[in-house]
Amino acid sequence: MDRIARIKEFLKDSPNDSFLKHALALEYIKIGDDSAARALFEELLAYEPGYVGSYYHLGRLLERTGLPQEAIAVFEKGMQMAREANDRHAYNELQAALDDLI
Repeated sequence: MDRIARIKEFLKDSPNDSFLKHALALEYIKIGDDSAARALFEELLAYEPGYVGSYYHLGRLLERTGLPQEAIAVFEKGMQMAREANDRHAYNELQAALDDLI
């Protein structure tokens, strides 16, 4: 069974598992399905806005697909959430991504 199918099976038992949704979104990126990845990241962040790692990947996806203003907003929101969580590493990664974009 491929990784996507396995993750989907796990999600049947834990449909709100942010780690699984994040992992599935990354798998979709690997196969070039940016729309499915974006939908998962957005769903995940709507449910658990403190899942800081997803902001970076969603922002990069938006940047790559020609949506720089949306990417900027995602990076800035992620930086805010990282600051609130006192996660300096995530904040610095998001700041670097933002700086690269603007």
